[in-house]
Amino acid sequence: MTEPLATISDRIHQHIDRLTRAERQLAQAILENYPVSGLGPLAALAKDAEVSAPTVVRMIRKLGFEGYADFQRALRDEMKSKVEGPIAKHDTWTEGASSGHVLNRFTGAAIDNIRHTLAQVDPDEFDRACALIADTGHALYIVGGRVTHTLAEYLFLHLQMMRPGVTHIQSTSNAWPHYLLDLAEGDVFVIFDIRRYENNTLKLAEMAHRRGARIVLFTDQWRSPVNAYAEVCFGSRIVVPSAWDSAVTTLLLVESLIASAQDVNWSDRKQRMQQLEEMFDQTGLFRKFT
Repeated sequence: MTEPLATISDRIHQHIDRLTRAERQLAQAILENYPVSGLGPLAALAKDAEVSAPTVVRMIRKLGFEGYADFQRALRDEMKSKVEGPIAKHDTWTEGASSGHVLNRFTGAAIDNIRHTLAQVDPDEFDRACALIADTGHALYIVGGRVTHTLAEYLFLHLQMMRPGVTHIQSTSNAWPHYLLDLAEGDVFVIFDIRRYENNTLKLAEMAHRRGARIVLFTDQWRSPVNAYAEVCFGSRIVVPSAWDSAVTTLLLVESLIASAQDVNWSDRKQRMQQLEEMFDQTGLFRKFT
């Protein structure tokens, strides 16, 4: 299977340890308003980053591009990919589809997505996200979009069993501003936002950030605009041979986060979960084979 091309953001993170101080300053300037930051003239990018034009050229070549024009073409291709709808995604895959069964092709793409995503995940950042969602000293809000609300609800149901103070917000609802009334500085938002990024989700992130919320973002390899406000960001690869994007890698990260969070203050978690099981027994919710 053809390996997915690394985004420019991926390349920057892969090379960050080999960049000079000025080049790192430039890289940070690009990432702060990615990907539009690199679409203007070379001189404008150098001025915004407060580096020299030769520094821009050197870093672009370190990232594997022949020159600035090649770099900008890659950025434009990324922007085009960001806004693709289901029909365009389907046409992209059917043009180059192999003769193998869809199960094999889809699984191969999903495995590649997992492998490339995990290569980009910083274990320290993962642990920081886990600490944020496990901290019962602050309220936790979880929000998804039109499709990703299913991932948000999945995470909510598990965390609600482990800790108090968890709220699931529907981003498409006119009622979500009401939740911000009770938001305290340091409270945590977990936000899901995949390409065809939703305006409601971005506005919610902006308002929560202004009120002092700390944001953990689950997004794709191109990164939602919410990334500008996120303290921790997980950019999963999502492209598969389908008209729709894959949630497999994002779900893997979510379930790994759940598994890690359950072990934080396990004695407290265990007591809460035991109380919940007793309530389940009283309601007869689950069938008992005894």
